Amino acid sequence: MDMQTAVLKPRLSFWQLWNMSFGFFGIQFGFALQNANTSRIFATLGANPDDLALFWLAAPVTGLLVQPVIGYLSDHTWHPKWGRRRPFFFIGAVLAAIALFLMPNSAALWMAVAVLWLMDAAINVSMEPFRAFVGDKLDASQQTAGYAMQTFFIGCGAVIASLLPTIFESMGVSNAAVNGTIPDTVRYAFYAGGAVFFLAVTWTVISADELPPSDMESFKRERQHARSVGVALKEIIGGFAHMPKTMVQLAFVQFFTWIALFAMWIYTGSAIADNVYGTVDAQSGAYQDAGNWVGIMFAVYSGVSALAAFILPVFARATSRKTVHATCLAIGGLSLASIFLIHDKQALMIPMIGVGLAWASILTMPYAILAGSLPAKRMGYFMGLFNFFVVIPQIVSGLLLGFVTRQFFGGHTVQTLVLGGVCMLVAALLTLFVTDKAAPVKGSI
Repeated sequence: MDMQTAVLKPRLSFWQLWNMSFGFFGIQFGFALQNANTSRIFATLGANPDDLALFWLAAPVTGLLVQPVIGYLSDHTWHPKWGRRRPFFFIGAVLAAIALFLMPNSAALWMAVAVLWLMDAAINVSMEPFRAFVGDKLDASQQTAGYAMQTFFIGCGAVIASLLPTIFESMGVSNAAVNGTIPDTVRYAFYAGGAVFFLAVTWTVISADELPPSDMESFKRERQHARSVGVALKEIIGGFAHMPKTMVQLAFVQFFTWIALFAMWIYTGSAIADNVYGTVDAQSGAYQDAGNWVGIMFAVYSGVSALAAFILPVFARATSRKTVHATCLAIGGLSLASIFLIHDKQALMIPMIGVGLAWASILTMPYAILAGSLPAKRMGYFMGLFNFFVVIPQIVSGLLLGFVTRQFFGGHTVQTLVLGGVCMLVAALLTLFVTDKAAPVKGSI
């Protein structure tokens, strides 16, 4: 018998779910600042729009390397005080906070790209064990609610973080890129993000506990065996051959979903600057204004996702998780593609509502579906391996989207957003073929 399946997992209260998920509020500060501002920083430092996707490769490559390794290591970690996942939460938070302070002080493009590698690796060290944390601590009846709580904090964190440059500008901080330097609004936003990231993750570290292995002697023997480098590499790589059927099916859904998301994060800034503000000059005031407006757009979709996080599980219980996910992806795909038709900045908020519904489902449903098909003692490893199907499409996007944008869309990145919308529609169709082994169990947060 799996050594953790015999452990009776107590039903957690609302506030226990809150505490164990609160760290995601800080983690999303890091991701939201990165998603909304990285292309803007690169462009301000002189990057060619055609090369933006290549510079963004740092993010998926670090995820590809870091998450399975961290998942494997955390599966084989136990400390009487720190537990299994929390040491990785804390180490990642320290490194991510440092990177967030460094990013807006990049004096050259190569420095910004290098810091992006550090920042994304550090965020992944904190984030990956959080996904396994839900599987560790919660019974099947609460797992969807657990991931929904994470999604709520992801949405709340992203709303505030995405608005920070605009908030600082309203306080009189300069939004100008003077002599090619990163605006002070962006600089102060990253400073605030670093502090919030560290404090929020630390709160979860000190306020949440973890269940010990039910058979400690067996766990120690497996941990000793796992310390062999050869064994570790064999297990990490060999896991692909042992993926559950549900995980394979979700891999295809994730592939097309994350091509769409990566296209949105890379190109929304330049697309809105071109399609709505009428400029492609990254040094112009209009381009920087477009950057702030994109932050507001991203705050809207993040806010919608925070609200939807608690609504989607209700619909999932009434229908099914895969029906909800397919529907949300279809709405998100149509919404993303519709940006091509919009030339008024206020009207851009309408498609962001649809994108927010899709984002809420992306952060909740695939993980809830997957958790029911995974062995408990390898939860961290398989959650890390699942991230391959998040980062591989991002790598494909980084290598090809710039070429496609240049050769087929004449450099108009708003058309790349349409391509992203089509990919999300494909993901919606593929979701209908996923096998959800564990039917949603009735129960509330």
